Amino acid sequence: AKRAVAIALRTRWRRQRLSEDLRDEVMPKNIIMIGPTGVGKTEISRRLAKLSAAPFIKVEASKFTEVGYVGRDVESMIRELTQLAINITKDEKTQTVREKSRRLAEERMLDLLLPSPSQRFPQAQTQPQPQDAAYTDATREKLRAQLKDGKLDDRMIELDVREKMVPFGVISNVGMEDLEMNLKEMLGGLFPGKSKKRKVKVKEAMNIIAEEEVQRLIDMDEVIKEAISKVEESG
Repeated sequence: AKRAVAIALRTRWRRQRLSEDLRDEVMPKNIIMIGPTGVGKTEISRRLAKLSAAPFIKVEASKFTEVGYVGRDVESMIRELTQLAINITKDEKTQTVREKSRRLAEERMLDLLLPSPSQRFPQAQTQPQPQDAAYTDATREKLRAQLKDGKLDDRMIELDVREKMVPFGVISNVGMEDLEMNLKEMLGGLFPGKSKKRKVKVKEAMNIIAEEEVQRLIDMDEVIKEAISKVEESG
């Protein structure tokens, strides 16, 4: 069984690296593993999916043969697999932008700890003097060092936190998965997240801001495109 799945994985890997005109000549093959419960069929599949960073779900397919199930209901397996692929791809993208998000979060935190003169006095008409700017820069660098050393972790600050609002959900039933998914997507667009002021410690605020920056840096259209490709090629 291990040899068979290894050959199948090699075929898919080779196909992904061929040009478009040759890709159709190498068709990926599916494998049906047959054996009694407990011999390791699922474990082989799960480890193979982990090695290849491919989406993997385990579904008891016999329930889809019951009376009342139709093609649209069986498609829920594909939707679940696609959602899993989106989560995997998003996690990969998150790791690539994590360092940049921490740097951006640090700058935003310094803006909260030491607002610029224009932020503190928005109605002021005079320009800041060079000596004032130099003093502000020096203080900012001092705060940056303290922030990196963790000396400001317990300081309380007021932070605008955006909360995603979904007014209600729909109880899923046979044939209701599409309705639930579409309603949540539509209502999520109609009711955007609201900003709420919270008093939190600097350490917690850094994590919140860094997560917001991660969401800004990740292109979800690209994530979905890659996830669909993963499902088609290796799911």
